[in-house]
Formats: sequence, C-alpha cells, structure tokens
Amino acid sequence: MLPWTNESWGRDFVLLGFAHVPSLRPLLAALFLAAFLAAFLGNGLIALLTSLDPGLRAPMYFFLRHLALVELCFSLDIGPRLLVTLLLPGRGMSPVSCALQLLLVLSCVTSECFLLTAMAWDRFVAICLPLRYGALVSRQRCQLLAATCWLAGVPVSLFFTVWLFSFPFCRPHLVHHFLCDISPLLSLVCVDTSVFEANVLVATVLVMIVPFSLIATSYAGILATVLHMSSAKGRHKALSTCASHLLVVILFYGTTGVIHLRPKASYSPESKQVVSLSYTVVTPMLNPLIYSLRNKEVKAALRRLCTWRRCPHLPQALP
Repeated sequence: MLPWTNESWGRDFVLLGFAHVPSLRPLLAALFLAAFLAAFLGNGLIALLTSLDPGLRAPMYFFLRHLALVELCFSLDIGPRLLVTLLLPGRGMSPVSCALQLLLVLSCVTSECFLLTAMAWDRFVAICLPLRYGALVSRQRCQLLAATCWLAGVPVSLFFTVWLFSFPFCRPHLVHHFLCDISPLLSLVCVDTSVFEANVLVATVLVMIVPFSLIATSYAGILATVLHMSSAKGRHKALSTCASHLLVVILFYGTTGVIHLRPKASYSPESKQVVSLSYTVVTPMLNPLIYSLRNKEVKAALRRLCTWRRCPHLPQALP
C-alpha cells in the first residue's frame, strides 16, 4: 500500500458547513433541527398510516410508504452530522464515517429516482390502462419493484465510494460542505480524476436521466389520455392524483441534477450547500405535506387514526 493511502485514511475529515456565516450557526441549527423533526415525524406518520390503515392499500400508497422510508433514511443520515457540524465546529469525522455517509446518500438518491419512476408508472397504468390495472400492477410486481428500487443503488454507490476513497487526499482534509458528497471530496484529491468524473456522469445519466425520461414519457401519455376525456370531473380527478407526485419530481430532480450531473463544476461551496439542502432537508420535509394536504384518502386515514387514539374502545373508528 502506498504511503499517501495510509496517511489519507489516518486523518479525520472536518466538515466546514456554513463556515462563511459563523454567527448564524445557532439559528441555523435550530431551524434545521425543526426541519429534521418535521421530516422524521411526517415521513414516519406516512409510513405508519400506509402500513396500518385498510383504506390505504392501493399500490400508489405502497410506493408512497417506501418513498417515506427513503426520506427517513435521508434524515437519519444527514441530520445528526449537520447539527454536530453547526454546534461543534471543527470536530473531525473519521474516513470510515465519511465514506459511509457518502454511500448512504448515493444509495438514497438512487432509490428515490427509481421509486419516483415506479410511482409514475403506477399512475400511467391507472389512468391510461384502467382495465388492465389489476393485472399489471399486482402485489407481487409491486413488491419486486420496491425491492429493486432499494437494492439497485447499493452496488453503484459502493463502487463509486470505494473508488473515490482510493484516491490520495493530499490537501488538508477540510470539506467545504455539511456532508460528505462527491463534489466537495473531489476538490481534496490531488491526482487526475477525469476518468472517475466521466464514469460518474455515465452513472448519473443511467440513474437520473433515464428514470426522468420514463417519468416524462408516462406523464405525456397521461396528459394525452386526460385531454381525450369527455368529463371535466374525470379530467380533474385524474390530474389531481398526479399533482402531488409531479411536484415532488420537480423538487427532487431540479436540485439533485445540478449537483450530480457536474460534480466538479465551478459552483461556489456556498451555492452547492444551498442546492444540497434542497434535496437532503427541504424535500424530505415537504413530501409528507405535499401528499397529505392534497390527498383526501391520506387525510381521512389521519382522521381515523386520531379518532381511534381518542376513543380506542370504538372499533369503527379505525376500520
């Protein structure tokens, strides 16, 4: 093993998240703590409702439960370390911990891309092929899709994490970010990473652009079907079932694409942190609100849960 490899793995990384605004760190810590608690409680509630309530047994809610679980993983992976960075600046992070965080971030991003695609496919079949919905969107197929979404990102994430941490980190291990991500870590590498970046771009196209293209194709088919509906009520109902998912897609892809399509682009560290906050903090916090506020069945399930909590002796409160 080369000497610099031993040295690289023997030194801790120091995350410098929001070091440019030291006076705002206590306020940011309070805001992010509130955001993470909201994301954790909101996604936990969505996962609980879609697991327990008989009224939320449709495949759409099956995929929504897995999306909420991915967002929970995001919150648990990012939240504690971000709070430590803000409240205890300068505290080191071992290379193993940094690599593990990167692995989980990449895995969660990949899983969310695939889950959003599966949800778009579910809506496409429901609206465009309603007579074949039961046969195409079967329980077994949904379970297989969910397992694929969770597992598909692991080998890719592991491959790039191991490859990145095999490079020599010759500069001081000061990461200008609040998390260990590809972009800030690449700036610490003192050898040529063009081959690595080219492979990251190819993987990003396969993991993000291809699923996004499938989502766009699904919605093109949905829009064409809706425009041919004669009933205004039917058009409104069809579009309302897609609105929440489409908004989440826009929020997620609009931010992750900026960071992962050009990992070593000349964005300032501050702008990268703001963009990363969008999909690691803001999106997990907003997803439960988007789905619960716009979905009558989720709101009805929440009311049944609250009624059952107040009157557990009433069996009809939570059918």
